[in-house]
Amino acid sequence: MFKGTVAPSGQVKNHTSFSSPLNFYDNPPTFDVSIEEFETSALDRLRVLAEIESSAARNRSWEELKNVTNMQCKKYLPLSSSNKEDTSGDTELRRRDNLSHFVLRLAFCRSEDLRRRFVKAETTLFRVRYDNLIGREREAFLNSHDFDWIPVEEEEIKKFSEQLEAAYASTSDGKRKYVKWTRVPDLVERRKVFLNGGWAYVPGHDISSIIFQEFEDHLEKALEMTARFLPRLDEDTRLVPILSNLSQGFLAGISSEWANASGPTSGNEIKAEMVNDLAKKHFPLCMRALHENLQKDNHLKHFGRLQYGLFLKVLGLSIEEAVAFWRKSFSRITDDKFNKEYKYNIRHSYGLEGKRANYPAKSCIQLLAPGSSDCGCPYRNYSPENLQTALLSSYSPLGLRAADLPEIMATVKAGHYHVACTRVFEITHASSRVAKGQGIGDGESVTHPNQYAARSIELEKLKDGMVAD
Repeated sequence: MFKGTVAPSGQVKNHTSFSSPLNFYDNPPTFDVSIEEFETSALDRLRVLAEIESSAARNRSWEELKNVTNMQCKKYLPLSSSNKEDTSGDTELRRRDNLSHFVLRLAFCRSEDLRRRFVKAETTLFRVRYDNLIGREREAFLNSHDFDWIPVEEEEIKKFSEQLEAAYASTSDGKRKYVKWTRVPDLVERRKVFLNGGWAYVPGHDISSIIFQEFEDHLEKALEMTARFLPRLDEDTRLVPILSNLSQGFLAGISSEWANASGPTSGNEIKAEMVNDLAKKHFPLCMRALHENLQKDNHLKHFGRLQYGLFLKVLGLSIEEAVAFWRKSFSRITDDKFNKEYKYNIRHSYGLEGKRANYPAKSCIQLLAPGSSDCGCPYRNYSPENLQTALLSSYSPLGLRAADLPEIMATVKAGHYHVACTRVFEITHASSRVAKGQGIGDGESVTHPNQYAARSIELEKLKDGMVAD
């Protein structure tokens, strides 16, 4: 048994290399880094943290959250290379991990709410990684930090033997430690420790609570300090836009391969006459709303046309089919007016006019941006009453029921709009064996309208294939 206090900074004894997969992030990167790596490393980390926050909003169990986080980390934020003989790969991955953490510190220190959310997500990521460590790796990490644990003398153990036995009747590891009780408030709150004279006796299997609390306290202080120095950074016009975009990431998650999608990704070209049927079965609510408004009014305003047109382009609508689709949809105007006022813009979005840029479809983050009220995210922009009406009207034929609405609306109220959209996807694809918590796949949340539609179409093909077999 040990007694001890935790050093206020959890200081690293030796930080000359990234020898451990765990990091308290005491030392900011001092190496040169390009603007591209600055941004991409942070985006990769933000994908993991956004999914952690989504998991919390969806009330996933610890094991479910851990599995989802591990899958995200494997894709975007690995700490160990597959080549066990060459540890240089591990060093590079951990260097990038360190860089990404400090970049996001800059992005999320700007307000109390952002700091709180960042600390919560980062602490959860740290906990997942700590749980993944095997005994020898965990011991090496603990030895690399000065937690200042003081061994408890045998006499003291005997003196409080009755109290200790009562408090830890199921513990027989003989590795109990104690620290000042203010360092383990979670254990004190749950009455899991014996307190005496301002000290908490913590058994070995609960020592992780000390480490997690120290990580959280250390990060909170570091973010407050970063916020004080931030005004100096605001003079760098290269970094400010990047940091501002990163801080929006928790609103809608960060899409990966969909972020720059500017061409068909569904594998098959779609025809103009197919759009209406696809909209009823496969489109997210934002695109359903645009499609229905287009059908009702035979017109959409400029930004609505742009948003919906880019979505259809990425879904697989060729330029020829796009012109046919929009001409039929704008049935109240003449051919001459259509050709003069609308055809050019359609061709422009396909990169065939103007500066010939092949524009990507809008992501959820872009749809949630200020100024997107006319054609943005319905989960954010609609009133609760209108949103519920729209959901039932659009998705009742696909399995959504009034009894599902309270759960969806609770996530909307909490500001987790992409989580609400993901839950709608799960409910409406239950017949394709999509279970609650599975999301788009592997537990991922919806982060892009085309991601939603493409996965829905894919599931239908898989389902039809199974039926045919």
